[in-house]
Amino acid sequence: MSVLTRDEAQTRANLLDVHHYGIELDLTGGDETFDSRTVIRFTARTTADTFVELKPAQLRSVTLDGRPLDPETLDENRLPLKGLTAGEHELRVDAVMRYSRTGEGMHRFTDPTDGETYLYTQLFMEDVQRVFAAFDQPDLKSVFELTVTAPEGWTVLANGVTEHLGDGRWKAAATPLISTYLVAVAAGPWHSVRTEHAGLPFGLHCRRSLAPYLDADADEILDITRACFDRYHEKFDEPYPFDSYDQAFVPEFNAGAMENPGLVTFRDEFVYRSAVTDTERQTRAMVIAHEMAHMWFGDLVTLRWWDDIWLNESFAEYMGYQTLTEATRFTDTWVDFGVARKSWGYDADQRPSTHPVAPDPDAVPDTASAMLNFDGISYAKGASALRQLVTWLGEKDFLAGINTHFARHKFANATLADFIDNLASATERDVHAWADAWLRTTGVDTLTPEITDADGQWQLTVGHQGSRPHRIAAGAYDTVPGEDGRLTLRDRFELDVPQSAPTYPRAGRRPDLLLLNDGDLTYAKVRFDDKSFQTVRAALSGLPDPLTRATVWNALRDAVRDGELAPTAYIEAARAHLPHETDLALVQGVLTFAGVHVADRYLRPEQRPAALATLTDLCRDLIRRTEDGSHPGLRLTAVRHLIDVAVHPDTISAWFSEGTVPGGPELDPELRWRILGRLSVLGAVDDAVIEAELVQDPSATGQEGAARCRAALPDPAAKRAAWDAMFSGDDLSNYLFSATAQGFWQPEQTDLLNGYVERYWPDVVALAARRGPAIAEAAGRYAFPACVVTPETLALGEACLRDADPIPALRRKLADQLDDLARALKVRQA
Repeated sequence: MSVLTRDEAQTRANLLDVHHYGIELDLTGGDETFDSRTVIRFTARTTADTFVELKPAQLRSVTLDGRPLDPETLDENRLPLKGLTAGEHELRVDAVMRYSRTGEGMHRFTDPTDGETYLYTQLFMEDVQRVFAAFDQPDLKSVFELTVTAPEGWTVLANGVTEHLGDGRWKAAATPLISTYLVAVAAGPWHSVRTEHAGLPFGLHCRRSLAPYLDADADEILDITRACFDRYHEKFDEPYPFDSYDQAFVPEFNAGAMENPGLVTFRDEFVYRSAVTDTERQTRAMVIAHEMAHMWFGDLVTLRWWDDIWLNESFAEYMGYQTLTEATRFTDTWVDFGVARKSWGYDADQRPSTHPVAPDPDAVPDTASAMLNFDGISYAKGASALRQLVTWLGEKDFLAGINTHFARHKFANATLADFIDNLASATERDVHAWADAWLRTTGVDTLTPEITDADGQWQLTVGHQGSRPHRIAAGAYDTVPGEDGRLTLRDRFELDVPQSAPTYPRAGRRPDLLLLNDGDLTYAKVRFDDKSFQTVRAALSGLPDPLTRATVWNALRDAVRDGELAPTAYIEAARAHLPHETDLALVQGVLTFAGVHVADRYLRPEQRPAALATLTDLCRDLIRRTEDGSHPGLRLTAVRHLIDVAVHPDTISAWFSEGTVPGGPELDPELRWRILGRLSVLGAVDDAVIEAELVQDPSATGQEGAARCRAALPDPAAKRAAWDAMFSGDDLSNYLFSATAQGFWQPEQTDLLNGYVERYWPDVVALAARRGPAIAEAAGRYAFPACVVTPETLALGEACLRDADPIPALRRKLADQLDDLARALKVRQA
């Protein structure tokens, strides 16, 4: 397939003005294909040749200004339009399109619970071509009018309010000017919860089989939606620009959500079938806030080309966390950001594939390269940079610049240069220099404290490895006499890095702990001086503020990854301090890093059993601590992680048989499949037990759980069947592929799996070429032999990148995984 280049997009944008799309979709033609008829009205500014994109199963007919064009001229995904004259034109395209099972284009899903079928579009980047013919680039905005024919009993949702015309026909209100990738349709027998707010219809939608779970949380979801909507109207001068606000929770969705104007689509795991922690509810709320921010930044004002995708995602990421903190009961959102999101950015920024937050346009020459930048840099690092910008600039000036940006570019497109100019118009500060330092550079700065004390005074000098300016807070903490393990804040002061001189002398003895970036307002790794590190080891859990503790835990995490702190020391710190931790995001983040990264990858195989035993004891402590029912979220987190690190099956097998953890919680579907997954790894169950559980829970989640468990069985036949399902056939949907891959590789089973390491490379390259970027991403993420941490695995992977020519999405994923593997080998050797 031909990818669109930036030069081609610029040429076409200079040539065309696209006025209107009339799109008719007929979804009643069977399980494999649907009919797509498109009428595009556009103007050519001069005489020239151009092309329109589509990826049909069959191209029936094409006419340009009433003149038939030969469908055989379609070259891959491009239909040439030769000899366009200056003036207005009408293009008509009649095609048959294929449904997707990979979450790209028009995805089709049949619910195994009740047999009902659901369809939805995901048209990001270049997948609109899978649904209708289009001049597919973000800066050719147009008005879209959709008519959809669907089976009787279905509801059709779209960007605008939809009307049922009878006989299964639905018509959506015309959109304002939007980009092609933002068009959205969702069709099926949806269960809906509808209301109004600020004069607009609001709706929540999910599969019928999830109806009771959506109904249970509808008030919470709508309260969050209304609170964020109102808060954005306090921040932004431009009103919400669309005619309705629907949120559809859809099956087998690849991303967390998609910001389609007026019809945001979410992965339907956010409709909770089982018990969840308050941190998970906060995550759902953050995604709601994030996607709503896109209605302004991304939909009202849209990037011109994909090199500025960070503008969309960084802004929404920052606004999502900040607005949630301001407008809802979730007031500690930046703790979760620091633990769960920022580390994503730090990791991505230290790989060879790192790139500036705002890459040079020449580094994003086409859509294939643009797709690679949806990573921790565009989201987490970019949001961190914006948070630092607000700290440096002040929120008042920041919002003034943002509102100027919206006013100047609404219903149009803008670039980084436009954004920076609009911010600069609201302040005397040199925003352009800030942008060059923060947005055009790569890597993570490191800040190290150097403390001198004499004559009853102490001074701080900050060692700075890197090039960016930082406005940070430094926290000085002392141990509380007579209260073992508790720290109190003596002083918190702001300073600029790099310093022109050490801080002025401060009275008193030096603090027991000096923490740089206290409050986590910048993006940098921090280190400790020797005395501070000893205090951290003894009293980390005694720090009074969870965001401060998050900054410390991140510093320890970075030190482990950089080979400066022994992995066993991190496990020991977790064992010592998590029993006293109250913040769920911190407990979840530390236990995940300790288990998935430290125990499974950074420790040598002979060290792993002891680490798992330590983590098991830690989880047991947390379970005992919560027996009084005072902290159900903490108890649930501890139960989950005890299951994940269990070395012996006895305890969790008893829970499974009894249907409950003693003292609670009772086992819901998520916990039952989690236990069964671990018992499968340990060889304590067989396929008959898995099948019996699937009979009890035949839902989509149950199907995925069963696939994960079967792939995890330590049995050669089970491994062969799982491998063949992933790599020999193309029947698995994106979610069933991911579930099978998640079960396949297990650290306990390396002897059984060694033969598959060599097979992985040619098989994954061929798979990605056949099935495309979404499956390539899943295969690179979940099917990669991450638990086989050997020089031989690394050498095979490097040879694959060198010689096998994987598609770009897979190449990037493999390069990142191999860098993580090389880091794990270095940590083991440190």
